[in-house]
Amino acid sequence: MRIFPSFPKVFVKGSHSILIMLASLLVSFSIFNQNIISKEVKKMSFHNFSVKDIKGKNTDLSNFKGKAVLVVNVASKCGYTPQYEGLESLYKKYKDKGLVIIGFPANNFGAQEPGSDEQIAEFCKLNYGVSFPMMSKISVKGSDQNEVYKFLTNQAPEKGDVKWNFEKFLIGKDGSIKGRFGSGVTPESKELATAIEKEL
Repeated sequence: MRIFPSFPKVFVKGSHSILIMLASLLVSFSIFNQNIISKEVKKMSFHNFSVKDIKGKNTDLSNFKGKAVLVVNVASKCGYTPQYEGLESLYKKYKDKGLVIIGFPANNFGAQEPGSDEQIAEFCKLNYGVSFPMMSKISVKGSDQNEVYKFLTNQAPEKGDVKWNFEKFLIGKDGSIKGRFGSGVTPESKELATAIEKEL
């Protein structure tokens, strides 16, 4: 006694063809979707993000389109902290030619930026006369990594986590990352100056 009906062989063969066709369509859709995602990632730029400045105001990074931007994760109690002086000099030298320096205070390394935004701003002004834009304190690595730094560390020519305070990313006028420089590359270095001048 049959429990299930027997289907004609033609129907079974037809069903097999339909399944193959559906599988083929799914593979094609998956490839198409991956291509779209890949293109969207490539389109991402520094200008896609918005952050808060050190006074708590929203800053749209698209405001810096058409300018070269040097992004630096800074700290007040680090051996590299005196680089603030060099960064300020670099900013004054090139700002009229289209350079912006942006400082992102971060407490990720040795707890060397423990202060509040207000304390950091006061420290920078009193000790180094910082006039370039400073942003609100963020995390540049780890589970709470800021979106800007996720972009920087994943899209830079040299990918990977920020290793210490005062690492530098050079952004071109189009928002793409043009260079990455370790903490030991000083603001006065010829290497950095050459790279900046190329983008102005």
